[in-house]
Amino acid sequence: MTKKIPKYLILDVDGVMTDGTFLYSEKGKLFKKFGPHDSDGLKMISKYLSIIFISSDKRGFKISKKRITDDMGYKLILVSQEKRLKYIKDKFGLKNVVYIGDGIFDAPILKKVLFGIAPKNSRIEARKMANFITPSIAANGAVLDACLKIISKYF
Repeated sequence: MTKKIPKYLILDVDGVMTDGTFLYSEKGKLFKKFGPHDSDGLKMISKYLSIIFISSDKRGFKISKKRITDDMGYKLILVSQEKRLKYIKDKFGLKNVVYIGDGIFDAPILKKVLFGIAPKNSRIEARKMANFITPSIAANGAVLDACLKIISKYF
């Protein structure tokens, strides 16, 4: 029996690519902190998988878009947390996906996709459902860890 090879890497943005902190002023949400190492892992894995980012953060979407789409060149989709599992199932097929998520709403997705990954500092619900927990925390190499694991496991 041949091993199923994923087609897509889908990543939640906040708490995976960022440290999950939202910095507000009286003008609203102004900043998100992205880590320096994760883009290296994404470059390495981009020859194997289609990379898609999802976010449910409407107020911070422009900030995420600036980093993910404008600076790094990846697709970013706004999908509510409650609709995320159905969206991934219908659009990509759960068993075609490696998913990286950190929150309570990511836990069912992590359980049902081909391979689920949670950063070290994810919610306990996400860590319990993940196939792999990164040695690094979000925005500090977790995505790089995940990409290295995916390459070693599948490619």
